[in-house]
Amino acid sequence: MKTKIIQITSGRGPVECCWVVAQVLKYFIEDIKVARIKYTLLHREVGAENGTLQSATIQLKGNGLEPFLKDWLGTIQWIGKSSFRKFNKRKNWFIGIHEIEETEKMLLKENEIKFQAIRSSGAGGQHVNKVSSAIRAIHTKTGIQVLVMDSRSQHQNKKIALKRLQEKVDTYNNEQLKILVQHQWGNHLNLERGNPTRVFTGSDFKKQKINKSYKSKRQESRNNLRQEKWD
Repeated sequence: MKTKIIQITSGRGPVECCWVVAQVLKYFIEDIKVARIKYTLLHREVGAENGTLQSATIQLKGNGLEPFLKDWLGTIQWIGKSSFRKFNKRKNWFIGIHEIEETEKMLLKENEIKFQAIRSSGAGGQHVNKVSSAIRAIHTKTGIQVLVMDSRSQHQNKKIALKRLQEKVDTYNNEQLKILVQHQWGNHLNLERGNPTRVFTGSDFKKQKINKSYKSKRQESRNNLRQEKWD
């Protein structure tokens, strides 16, 4: 089962682009569910207005992610009139959907775990105090450690310690991923206008069929250049 991190970004565009991000996120999640792909919403950067998002980052898990993402990755265009600025004449708004390269996950390897047997303290009678049944497990690479004294059995405590240490390492990986997402501002600056992967129109955000002909692309480029004057 593969894992991918996807970011939907307004490219630091105006509030209209942030509104488009929020709408696209809804469509994207609907498509994810239809494709039966597991997802986790990792981060949302809220926009200046209600119902808007500067960016959203999603983790996908499943098979067939590449063909699914082929129809989404790239520039997304919305054609519509701004509901935030009444006299703004611009009608073409662009956002981006990008894949974030994950950093290597920290794995729990047996040769990187150090176990220490120590005497349990607290309730349990003389037997607990005399036997070194408690276990401290240390992940030497990160310094993450757990102390387990749930059972009188050292063997059982060791099993529990391994499980809890794995949970802590997983939490560490998730925290590192969130840091990566928050620092992934390069995508916000590299948003390409034109040649969209998907086009939506109107306030009801309907999906529009894309015309791939050369003439339509040339006309679209001209229109985009005209729109730049109104930004």
